[in-house]
Amino acid sequence: MTDTAAPPLPASPVIDEAAYEALAREELTAWLARMGKGPSALGRASKALQARVNRIIPEKIHAAVTTVIEKLTRVIVAGSDLTTARPLEHATLSARETAVRARIGAYRAAAAAEGGVAGAGGFTLALAEFPTLIATKIKLLFEIAALYGHDGAALSERLYILSIFQLAFSSADHRREVLAGMADWQGRAQPTSLDAVDWRAFQQEYRDYIDLAKLAQMIPLIGAPVGAVVNYRLLDKLGETAIEAYRMRWFAGAGASEASLDDPAAGRVAD
Repeated sequence: MTDTAAPPLPASPVIDEAAYEALAREELTAWLARMGKGPSALGRASKALQARVNRIIPEKIHAAVTTVIEKLTRVIVAGSDLTTARPLEHATLSARETAVRARIGAYRAAAAAEGGVAGAGGFTLALAEFPTLIATKIKLLFEIAALYGHDGAALSERLYILSIFQLAFSSADHRREVLAGMADWQGRAQPTSLDAVDWRAFQQEYRDYIDLAKLAQMIPLIGAPVGAVVNYRLLDKLGETAIEAYRMRWFAGAGASEASLDDPAAGRVAD
């Protein structure tokens, strides 16, 4: 496992930090209310249709897809060659989030370009882009974690990152379950293995969430623009979800002091 220097903070105008945090609290409260809502009528209909399709698909195919996504995600999340940035210490919430939004913008633009190229390349290239897009999303979450002052080499942080991933790309019912599991993250006993992840639910929720959009990317002529827009929106959704997820911990008291008070080596994934 290798560390890189903490990501630099971009220059930003003078901000009234108290006002910024008050607004951030309001946004977090509104977001939590949205996350706690049940599925809409359209969402229920879409989920029912997806469930019907899933019942038709043979179990061995479900098992194969689950295995592929689990192995891919484990390699990305637990890989010994993964480079993680050191947690950023002693920075205000506004400074951190200025940097976070800059990283989201960069990843969003890159993913949109990749989606356009893959869409223009037809079915095979669009399918090949699937693992690359997962890797891009996970890498963005690691950078965001570091900017909020959290150690991405810690197993508990990697599990939190996977929770954010599920929170962004799941049905309303599963989203509420994931959100409940993220409450009081610093104060609760943490799993000691990635085996704690429900990989079947992880892959099925993610696949169901992006299926229709990514299938449209494989249609000739419209694949390129659809791929660009879909990837842009997926990265945007993930970034905004991560911001609110880390605000939960900031306002729960972890905040700026967490990275400097904790032992940086505690709970890190072994090299």
